[in-house]
Amino acid sequence: MNWGRFHMGAHSSSMTSQKHTKINQLLRRWPEGSVGTLGWLKRQGVSAKLADWYVRSGWLDRIGSGAFVRGGDKPDWTGGVYALQQQLGMALHVGARTALELQGRAHFVPLGRKHIMLISDRPERLPAWFRRHDWSVTVTHRRVTLFVSPPDESLVPMSCGRYEVLLSTPERAIMEVIHLARKNFEIEHAHELVSGLAMLRPGVVQPLLESCTSAKVKRFFLWSAEQRQHAWFTRLDLSAINLGKGRRQLYKGGQFSSKYGITVPRSAELPDV
Repeated sequence: MNWGRFHMGAHSSSMTSQKHTKINQLLRRWPEGSVGTLGWLKRQGVSAKLADWYVRSGWLDRIGSGAFVRGGDKPDWTGGVYALQQQLGMALHVGARTALELQGRAHFVPLGRKHIMLISDRPERLPAWFRRHDWSVTVTHRRVTLFVSPPDESLVPMSCGRYEVLLSTPERAIMEVIHLARKNFEIEHAHELVSGLAMLRPGVVQPLLESCTSAKVKRFFLWSAEQRQHAWFTRLDLSAINLGKGRRQLYKGGQFSSKYGITVPRSAELPDV
């Protein structure tokens, strides 16, 4: 008997068994439908070389440089955002109108290809694997320094099966919508959205307004809420909110609100919500 070949064969069989044990352990920790980055795999004890072996063996699929999914898995955009937030530690969240839609707070969902807004509180760039992968949605990523120190209650986890992603609460999302609005029809739509937010929490709205860095956002948000006579508006302490000085033009044309020092849509230009 060739003992050398026997030992080599036994060693190879043992190595393969170890690889199978490790991938089984990995898959138990890997939320179905989510992306696994190479950095995360390494923290689970899987080297780049071993990850390549798992790809060749069909256990994993590669969706870009340094990004993998379970073999045969077809994750949606939330599975990618989960990896950005939980594995790469990016300071981004799902925000603005997307966050309102996901929480059932938008009046209607636009037809056509779905648009996803990701917002970062600090300078950071989406990795190439996320930017280049086809998530079957249009993704926009913006850095928005709208708040000095937003309260923890302004972000909320959304369950996506076996994992969660963070998104803006309605209180924060609507301020992001106003901040991102540039054209008149976008500002009119922001007012529509405010009109439907009768259940906002003043305990979250107040610190957000006090932390907000944009006088335009604060003024238009308060004007819009007052127009709709929301009950939570009466519970705000306006004296603690710095609205800045001087006039601001957010809406082109329209009429001037002397109370808030901002140009707003005329009543005839607004839909009857």
